[in-house]
Amino acid sequence: MAPQIGQPDVDPAELGELFTHVHRRLRRATLAALEPTGVSPHQSRALRIILREAPLRPSQLADELGIALRSATQVVDDLVGLGLVDRSPDPQDRRAVLLTPTDAGLSTAAQLADLRHEQARRFLGELDATDRLELQRILLLLDRDPAADPAG
Repeated sequence: MAPQIGQPDVDPAELGELFTHVHRRLRRATLAALEPTGVSPHQSRALRIILREAPLRPSQLADELGIALRSATQVVDDLVGLGLVDRSPDPQDRRAVLLTPTDAGLSTAAQLADLRHEQARRFLGELDATDRLELQRILLLLDRDPAADPAG
């Protein structure tokens, strides 16, 4: 879209730098908020997926996270070590395991959701409802995968 008459254009590279800077600020704030829980952002995301999809296999978790199975196995090992996830044999394939949240995992997931909500509220608190809707619209547009869109 061309700039409107009288409106200066913004350099996309500068916008990219600003986007990266804002993302880093949000990530640092999220890391700080999660630190007392002992759960990393990656572990938190994996726990949310396990909660939503349980029971599921580690390979399904890897697919959902967009990471290699070996990496997902490490995340699962960490979550099991924290007592947040159980592995159990898959009754349909005794070579496979299924992941389910423990009671502690359910409780921790609720705590993490509260922390994420509060962190987002603080971070985006300067935006009014109209700004948040516009930001959502723009982010959804940027998140669209043109290869998946037949209209291209």
